[in-house]
Amino acid sequence: MASPNDLQFQEFDEAADLLSADPEATTLSVSVTSTRAGGEDVKLDLTDEEEGEEESSELLGGQKSQGGFWTFEYYESLFNVDTVQVLDRVKGSVLPLPGRNFIKHYLRSNPDLYGPFWICVTLVFSVAISGNLSMFLTQMGNPAFHYRPQFHRVTIAAVIIFMYAWLVPVALWGFLTWRQSADRQVKGYSFLETVCVYGYSLFIYIPTSILWIIPFEWLRWMLILVAMVISGSVLVLTFWPAVRDEAKLIAVATVVAILLLHTLLAVGCKMYFFHSATSIPPPAAAATVSTLTTKQH
Repeated sequence: MASPNDLQFQEFDEAADLLSADPEATTLSVSVTSTRAGGEDVKLDLTDEEEGEEESSELLGGQKSQGGFWTFEYYESLFNVDTVQVLDRVKGSVLPLPGRNFIKHYLRSNPDLYGPFWICVTLVFSVAISGNLSMFLTQMGNPAFHYRPQFHRVTIAAVIIFMYAWLVPVALWGFLTWRQSADRQVKGYSFLETVCVYGYSLFIYIPTSILWIIPFEWLRWMLILVAMVISGSVLVLTFWPAVRDEAKLIAVATVVAILLLHTLLAVGCKMYFFHSATSIPPPAAAATVSTLTTKQH
C-alpha cells in the first residue's frame, strides 16, 4: 500500500503532464480548507472570462436586483417605453371601444409615467395659452381693452391639472385597494396603472383646448361634451370591471364619482380660462359707463 506522502502531489503531477501536452489548456485551481465539523469546503477560483459568463447568465435569467426607491434605476423603469408604445396608448385613449380595457389591452403590465407627465405638461400650456389667445382675439377690436399676458394662468392650470392627475388616482387606488382587502374576489389595479390611465385620458383635452379659441360658446360646449364622452368612456371601461362585483350601489356610486370629477375638471377649465374672454364690455357699453362716471363727478 502506498503511503500518504506518495499520493500527496499526484494530482499536481497529472496537471503538469497535461500542460506539457497542451500548453494553452485552461486550468482550474481548487483550494480545500477544513471546517470545524471535519468536512471540506471547496472554493473555486474562476478566471475573468468565466466570471463574465456567469454574470451574463444571471442577467439573462432575470436575477438582476431592482434599485431602491431613492435610486435612479427605480425611476428609470417608470419611463421605460418607446415612441410606438406611447402612440399606441394615446390612440387607445381617444378611440375607446366597448369591452376593451385600457390597462389590459394597452399597458400590458408595463405602466409608464412618461406619457402622462408630458400630456399633463402639454395640457397646462395649451389651456393657459389658448385662454390668453382667445381673450385677445375676442377683444381685439375693443378700444377699452388693453392686453396684458396673464402668466399666472400657467401656474393655476398646472396646479389644477396635476392635482387632478395625481390626487384623484390616489383616492381611487386607495378605495380599490381597500375593497380588495375586504373582498379577495375584487381585482384591483396598481397605483402606477391607475395614474397612467388618468394621464392618458387627458390627452383628448389638448386639441379640445386649442379649438376653444374659436369664439362660439355653443361650439365650446359641444367640444366639451365630446371630450368628456371620449375620456370618460376610457375611465369607465377600465375601472368598471374592478367594481362591478361590488354591491350595485357601491359600483354605481364609484363610476358616478369618477365621471363627476372628470366633468368638473373640464367645465372648470372652460369657465375659468375661457369665460373671462367675454367679461370685458364692448365699446358702446364702455363708453356708456365712462359717461355715467363723468356725470356723477
